[in-house]
Amino acid sequence: MFSETIDLIERMLRSCTGEEDALLVDGGDHADIASTVAFALAKKQKKAPALIAAELALEIRARPEMEGITVSAVGPYLNFVFGGDYLARSVAEARRPGYGTLSKKHERVLLEHTSANPNGPLHVGHIRNTIIGDTLARAFRKAGYPLEIQYYLNDMGRQIAIVVWGLETLGISPEPDEKGDHFIARVYIQANREIENDPSINDSIERLMQQIERGEKKAEQEFRKAVDTCIDGIKTTLLDLNVVHDRFVRESTFLRIGDMQRVLDRLSRLDEAENDGELFSINLSEYGFEKKYILRRKDGTSVYAARDLAYHIWKAANYDRIIDVLGADHKLIGAQLSATLKLLGEKAPEILHFEFVSLPEGSMSTRAGKFISADELIAEVIIRAFEEVTKRRPELSEEERQRIARSVAIGAIRYDIARVSPEKSTVFDWKQALDFERQSAPYIQYAHARASSILSKAGAFADVYEYDDPHEIALAKAIARFPKVLETVISDLRPHLLATYIRDLADLFNTFYRFVPVLKAEGRSLDSRLCLVDATKNTLSEALETLGIDALESM
Repeated sequence: MFSETIDLIERMLRSCTGEEDALLVDGGDHADIASTVAFALAKKQKKAPALIAAELALEIRARPEMEGITVSAVGPYLNFVFGGDYLARSVAEARRPGYGTLSKKHERVLLEHTSANPNGPLHVGHIRNTIIGDTLARAFRKAGYPLEIQYYLNDMGRQIAIVVWGLETLGISPEPDEKGDHFIARVYIQANREIENDPSINDSIERLMQQIERGEKKAEQEFRKAVDTCIDGIKTTLLDLNVVHDRFVRESTFLRIGDMQRVLDRLSRLDEAENDGELFSINLSEYGFEKKYILRRKDGTSVYAARDLAYHIWKAANYDRIIDVLGADHKLIGAQLSATLKLLGEKAPEILHFEFVSLPEGSMSTRAGKFISADELIAEVIIRAFEEVTKRRPELSEEERQRIARSVAIGAIRYDIARVSPEKSTVFDWKQALDFERQSAPYIQYAHARASSILSKAGAFADVYEYDDPHEIALAKAIARFPKVLETVISDLRPHLLATYIRDLADLFNTFYRFVPVLKAEGRSLDSRLCLVDATKNTLSEALETLGIDALESM
């Protein structure tokens, strides 16, 4: 209802003013929405903005379409306050299954996220990419977009060559029940130690890279085996976080099918192409880059960037909107990629960069062997969540407490990461993330469980939508904004806005519960409030699902 009402107001303002932009702003405490269009008209009409606002308020109020919306001029501002009919329709709409789902779109969207190198398990830094990407993907799907989610597999780079050498040479075997990604990490870490002690091993690594580039079958088999072992473990971690990719795309594909060579051939004909006998690169100085964009080494082997260009040209040929989620350490690489694609006349991706997440314990590094894996983090947070659930609900069976604890733990991890704007760095603190009293995932899940409990106790009730208490009105208006929040998340690629919205909605519901009697109410007041509780529960459920968090019926 919020989006439709805003559209109506914009149409009215355009009709009355002739201005294309209605200049709508947040109305703050005084209105649901306001317009500053009087300022824009003041110069043209040579009148005071306050006088223009007063005249517009009279004209807009007279329009029959604006029935139920209070229009007033406060100085130079036009204020709009939505009335009882808006509240009734908003609450009724919010009770429907799938609330917030927008109309189907035709624009095909490709979203690539996580894409961590398959040389070890995901760590906390990786899963910020994962959670941002998956939250965006869920929002796009809820908004009606045909979407494919991809993981780009670096299956032929130097890091994988090191793993292959380690598997062939070091005689390391998996431990019983050891996940494949953790096994590969052990191999990779030990292989790096061997290389540090004996740099001549680098010759063997280079030979492996040349063999995979030439498409030698044995090398292809060994590289695939190493990558598949690792990625199987990574997929398990992703599933634990409620994340699924539609497709895992191997970068070697673009070498095998000739796409990479075709891109290099096109680039070689550009004035910006440079080949000094050592390296083939692109001079991007006109785009402000001092470093050359290297694409091929002296020995003829290509670098990651060459395959990445081919991948993105393939993306552009098959999808309308292309989105990459990348860490802040990829800003230079991402900018060079985009600049080179523009030189070729190809579409560059939208890149959502995020800053790093860390733990109070310190930094994470796969190469040095000093990292805290996502698996370890998940296990630790589940243990902490189980302790908290046991403290609060000791009467439940252990199986039920474990089930709730897992949902609470995964919700805590996902929400604590999603709630922070991507461009800000953050520290994951499990104590804060699991705090049932703070504005965290358990706090929001508990609001949903509270609504479920109220409805369970109430039994059947009639469809009545009459609201005059300020707490009722504030809650109903917040519920109505959910579809608009989704639209903004998608248009601006800002998943944290959804996390902020659902936290505020849980706050408003808890305030409503504290000050407005529900089950003790009678007659039409009881029915109206139960409808509002039902709408709140459904909105919380839909928003939690979009965040990849379980909406629990009891906690």
